[in-house]
Amino acid sequence: MVSVPSAPTNLLPKPAPQPFETWVSLEHWSKLNGFGAPKRIPGETPPVYSVATTNGVLMLQVGNQNARWNGLGCYLGFAPQIIRGNPFIHSLDIRKNFEPLICPSGVVKSNPIIVLDPGHGGSDTGAQSVFNGHYEKEYTLDLARRLQTLLATNGWTVLLTRTNDYFIALSNRVAFADQHKADLFLSLHFNSAAPNREPAGLETYCLTPAGMPSNLPRGYRDNPTLAYPNNNFDFQNLQFAFLLHRSLLNINGHLDRGIRRARFLGVLQGQNRPAALVEGGYLSNPTEARQIADPPYRQKMAEALAQALLENAQPSVNLASHSPSGSISVIEGKSN
Repeated sequence: MVSVPSAPTNLLPKPAPQPFETWVSLEHWSKLNGFGAPKRIPGETPPVYSVATTNGVLMLQVGNQNARWNGLGCYLGFAPQIIRGNPFIHSLDIRKNFEPLICPSGVVKSNPIIVLDPGHGGSDTGAQSVFNGHYEKEYTLDLARRLQTLLATNGWTVLLTRTNDYFIALSNRVAFADQHKADLFLSLHFNSAAPNREPAGLETYCLTPAGMPSNLPRGYRDNPTLAYPNNNFDFQNLQFAFLLHRSLLNINGHLDRGIRRARFLGVLQGQNRPAALVEGGYLSNPTEARQIADPPYRQKMAEALAQALLENAQPSVNLASHSPSGSISVIEGKSN
């Protein structure tokens, strides 16, 4: 579970260019890109639409930020809406959510340097398991070590922000990745909704793009007008999160709480590389807490993460300046 920093002192966010509140006809956008007309799913209220793209199927519901991409949950910045009787989508969602998924670019270089960040440590214990009373900090470090072994065996350079049970500030975790010129950054956590024992499932986070509201502010002031260093990697952040999320769902029984955007995550804000944060299950849920406490289950999680990364390794690309080869067209049109 992520701790909310009281005041991020190492970050110098800058005001982002203010996008127009631009809404785009779903039908016009879909046809323009050669996907054909969107199909309305019968019997669904509010209306649900599917778009069969060149790389998968996108499912959208009017008034709902939780979209589906090839069956996986992916939260939008803005819920689709009906304008003049037709479904419309926001232009920022096209650029920051749809385009990275439809036009994959090879976010993982071959034999990269990856920094694994076991969440919490020392006096910062993280969430407590309802199964055995153990703390999140123990499980995140164990998972990171298992994943490190698997990736290093395959030729990757793998570094951990902490290698034992001690506290390390969020700013130092970011600085560590910079110092070692990391290509990727992955923060590992487990969730909690205590005292509520019902929530369960996988959540994967990446930084909210400038101009969008976050899906989860968690009491932290969410200012869409700010842009952080990691926003230079918005395109690759989502692709990175998607790879990890899809693979882990095969381990947790497809309990999918979606790929989400959050701006308060200080460990992501200052990253100068693609970065994601995984919440690998709820320590407040008795079933998931029992699973997480099981070393063979954590090994399966590590294997799933390693498989996602290794299978998607590509030749070196300039990630920050990436321009997709198959760009997605946008029809501009403001709502009334």
